[in-house]
Amino acid sequence: MTQADSAFGNTTENSAKGDAQSRLALEVDMNLTRADGRKVNELRPVHITRHFTEPPEGSVLIECGHTRVMCTATFTPSVPRWRKDSGLGWVTAEYAMLPRATSERTDRESVKGKIGGRTHEISRLIGRCLRGVIDMKALGENQIQLDCDVLQADGGTRTASITGAYVALVDALRWAEKNGHIKSADKVIKDAVSAVSVGVIDGKPMLDLPYVEDSKAMTDMNVAMTGSGAFIEIQGTAEHRPFTRAELGILLDLAEKGNRELQAAQAEALALD
Repeated sequence: MTQADSAFGNTTENSAKGDAQSRLALEVDMNLTRADGRKVNELRPVHITRHFTEPPEGSVLIECGHTRVMCTATFTPSVPRWRKDSGLGWVTAEYAMLPRATSERTDRESVKGKIGGRTHEISRLIGRCLRGVIDMKALGENQIQLDCDVLQADGGTRTASITGAYVALVDALRWAEKNGHIKSADKVIKDAVSAVSVGVIDGKPMLDLPYVEDSKAMTDMNVAMTGSGAFIEIQGTAEHRPFTRAELGILLDLAEKGNRELQAAQAEALALD
């Protein structure tokens, strides 16, 4: 064995021991209470209101704690030019924040004449997550456009948008079936999808971060999952220090728990009629 091999072996062994010790310490921290009274593995209160506005084919207000997002779905019996004659449908999304969604007013991006990089990124994220659970062939040459407008922001706006937009999407597909545009909404929807934030704050993994926690997170992660437990998106960044494999495992466990609960809330809302 070379000196390099020996060093690598020692490093791997020490890393494994460190991860095991870190995981044990982190699991003990699950019993801690946060500033808002929640345990570290608890979601904020979630409320999903369907048919929030009348004109759209799907309209939802989702509230995750103090974060509130209006998600609307527009069904169009046609597809973009580049998609024509393909026999496939299309789902896309746009995201925006109202000027006073936060503590200080921000100018509308339409007034600035330029859409910001963050807005583009989140819009693409929402679209990817929703397309991940749609059978485009069953949708046919129809398009659904999701608009997610943040009314009030207190962390987790992109994850709330994904979770709420899914419910609006289902309502739009039910409308399309009722009006003869598609044969079956159930055949178009392959699975549910939701998303939740997790992070490491002061060395402690936590689920569903409000702004006060998100702004000081050592690690910030957004996790989108299907109802069957598969991942569509994992966005994770170390802000102040690198995160360990043990921390990553616990964050994913927290995200899985949170997404299961969010999907239960989606199902409950969709079962109301």
